[in-house]
Amino acid sequence: MVGIPEDDLSWAHPVVREWFITRFGTPTEPQVAGWPHILAHRNTLISAPTGSGKTLAAFLACIDSLVRLAITGALCERTHVLYVSPLKALGNDVQKNLDQPLAEIQQLAAARGFLMPAIRTMVRTGDTSTRDRARMLAASAHSGHHPGVALHPAHRRPQPRNPAPRRDRHRR
Repeated sequence: MVGIPEDDLSWAHPVVREWFITRFGTPTEPQVAGWPHILAHRNTLISAPTGSGKTLAAFLACIDSLVRLAITGALCERTHVLYVSPLKALGNDVQKNLDQPLAEIQQLAAARGFLMPAIRTMVRTGDTSTRDRARMLAASAHSGHHPGVALHPAHRRPQPRNPAPRRDRHRR
């Protein structure tokens, strides 16, 4: 039956799906419309009113991917997701749409018998100290957040602005 939450979330891991349905009941129209495009890795713009679940639509697809990797033991020590946000929205977005869902899904996975390592997040802003940035490079998170500009994944060093051709960069 179309319109039943289980159908709208058939792409999600059973633990992620159960968490969502328990927490929210049914997805919003913007979420249902956005997920097929997000899951197909297409650039996606969801235009909808505040509070309609736009940010969670994007985060849930990422969370599902991270949960699947964690449960199968394939979650490696590198950045898998990078979220760029205006600084004003960053704290709320991360807490409400990422950290809280991850904690709740981790608890539900354990209750359902799934062993899953923690999925770590980190936030970097322009005010992040040089010392903390260096620490972030050493201890990779699975999801990084940065306001306004792209951040190099924590597992890589930034490349020079005019790098040598690709074949030369990897020679030592």
